[in-house]
Amino acid sequence: MIASEHGRLQPRAGFQAQQQDSSGVPMGLIKQARKSGTLNLSNRDLTTVPDSVWHININDPSEGKSLSMDAVEDQWWDHVDLVKLILASNQLTEISPQISQLGALVTLDLHDNQLTSLPSTINELQQLQKLNVSHNQLIEIPEEVCELKQILFFHAEHNNIQELPEGFSSLMHIEDLDVSHNNLSQLPDDLGSLKKLKALNASNNQITHLPWSIGSLKGVRTLDLTHNKLTELPSEIGHMAALEQLYLRHNQLTKLPEFKSTDALKELHLGNNQIKSLDVDVLKSIPGISVLDLRDNKISSLPEEIICLQNLQRLDLTNNELSSLPFRLGTLANLKSLILEGNPLRSIRRDILSRGTVGLLKYLRSRIEEPAEGGDAVNGGPTASDPSSAIGATMVVSGKTMIYNDKKASSIPANLWEPAKEKEVTSVNFSKNQLTEVPQNLILLSRTVVEINLGFNKLSSIPSDLKMMTNLAVLDLRNNSLSGLPQELETLVAMRELIISNNKFSEIPPVIYSWVNLENLLACANHITEINISQLQKLTRLATLDLQNNDIRQVPPELGKMECLRALQLSGNAFRNPRAAVLAKGTPALLEYLRDKIPT
Repeated sequence: MIASEHGRLQPRAGFQAQQQDSSGVPMGLIKQARKSGTLNLSNRDLTTVPDSVWHININDPSEGKSLSMDAVEDQWWDHVDLVKLILASNQLTEISPQISQLGALVTLDLHDNQLTSLPSTINELQQLQKLNVSHNQLIEIPEEVCELKQILFFHAEHNNIQELPEGFSSLMHIEDLDVSHNNLSQLPDDLGSLKKLKALNASNNQITHLPWSIGSLKGVRTLDLTHNKLTELPSEIGHMAALEQLYLRHNQLTKLPEFKSTDALKELHLGNNQIKSLDVDVLKSIPGISVLDLRDNKISSLPEEIICLQNLQRLDLTNNELSSLPFRLGTLANLKSLILEGNPLRSIRRDILSRGTVGLLKYLRSRIEEPAEGGDAVNGGPTASDPSSAIGATMVVSGKTMIYNDKKASSIPANLWEPAKEKEVTSVNFSKNQLTEVPQNLILLSRTVVEINLGFNKLSSIPSDLKMMTNLAVLDLRNNSLSGLPQELETLVAMRELIISNNKFSEIPPVIYSWVNLENLLACANHITEINISQLQKLTRLATLDLQNNDIRQVPPELGKMECLRALQLSGNAFRNPRAAVLAKGTPALLEYLRDKIPT
């Protein structure tokens, strides 16, 4: 029981409503924050911040005089300074200058309010590392923010800010900066002084040019300048050594500089600009690119040098002015998605375009003219490329690899196997030949081989002897005439990747379900009619499943439960649901859609 101020006991005091201050904030939250150092007052419809928040670090010695049970639980000497204050999603129009009393703050979250300014006393929060003032009505960032030397994270997106303060470059430790969705017309000239910056988002502004100092941002990995008014890029942008993702969609660019020192660049998004052609030197400067978005430009032709992009996985050329494609585009072995809708491609029949990426690339490869064959024109003897010679054998078997591909050969020269066994090769490439059966001598390498490429041959079956390759992890059998795999291959428990695209399979080979370590299964362009979900769910590590361009008539909703999947491709099949619009949203959305269809 608890005594009232008149000394009488109140037997039901424990059931009374929790004490609140004048703003409606429970005092219990304040007491808890004094112990934890964190106070979350988000989503409380606050129009002002109660004084009890600003005074939370001020100890009241009179609390120590109380002998009540409450006092035992809440002694002033147990208090810690507030380090995290969350005031997000309220109706705040201003922040009191008294915020200076919270000098120990490390995180201050004010996003989603109605703030039009920040107090000048904010500069006294010298421990502050994370400041979020996004989704407010700020028209400027006060100069005092530039005095917060410990800031690592600053988000001010979705405001009405017209310029950044002159001293902004003094935030030497900042790593994450988001000023998107404002009214900025330029970025500070000394932006390059932010040496530790890793992510910069200045999208959806009115920026017309970039400062030359941007090339000094050696640590930036992601740069987003989408939806601005850029007409050109400074050559210095090509010196951003750590840059991995560059977003430049919806600008007014007509050309690009060379990316001379951006070896880490993986994604380049240039959609919705005014680019008319691709400079050969620019293509040669981005050999590591995996995603190239050029949609909605004015490109009328692709240079042959596009094949420099050997790591390219996605190329979006939607809504350009292409009338033809270079045939050697089909040799980009890693290209998984080639998008060409909205182009006047008169030189390629519509039925070929409808085959999807795999079919189109295959067509382009078939149109490449083969060079005339020739040997030693002088004496007719064996050349260095002739595997029957000692030099030729050395070239085929080098290091831990055995490469005898693109020879149009119907068999593998016998003299190559012994050197391969002696060097304990781990990788074998016999692709693009005329092999009608798997070479029997391949078993000689069963102890060491982990990767085999037999793609683009004329194989109609796989021998059960392959079961001896127990270390095999990657098997490429694409573009053959296979309709099944022997069940004896269940011994290949190390398998991580299987490619059987462009064959004659009517089902996913049952033996695959015993490969519990399988991560990637590419089986597009076959005649597969169903997805055996009860078996497929055994592959708990499966991350990529490509079943495009098959004859699948129904997608089991339970497929949505396979949350291990990171890439699920199902387009070009006979089913009506999910519709193409759902497939186009990507794997996470597709899996969620399927889960929602599971009967309850």
